[in-house]
Amino acid sequence: MPERERPAPANGLHHDPPSGEQFAAAASVFALLADQTRLHLLWVLAEGEADVTALAATTGAARTAVSQHLAKLRLAGLVQPRREGRRAVYSLTDGHLRRLVLEALSRADHQVTGKPWHA
Repeated sequence: MPERERPAPANGLHHDPPSGEQFAAAASVFALLADQTRLHLLWVLAEGEADVTALAATTGAARTAVSQHLAKLRLAGLVQPRREGRRAVYSLTDGHLRRLVLEALSRADHQVTGKPWHA
């Protein structure tokens, strides 16, 4: 039986088949994204850096809740803080995460609005 040819990966994707460890790491990311507030925080950070005050105002979540969510995201390596005076400014750690968040929300847009699906 001929080996099935794999399609070329999309820009920025890796070529090798994932290992069990990679599937576990990806599942951990999806588990963190399963929380609506964390997903909202990541969506805001996909647009650029922000501090806790701005993130709380944008998401409508309490500052303490935002700080707790950011701590989980930081421990998982999804966001990184940098100091700007006395405040911490957060950003996403990589473009893969940014694309993942934006694609998930684009898919949700189709699901919620009924816009036709596309490839």
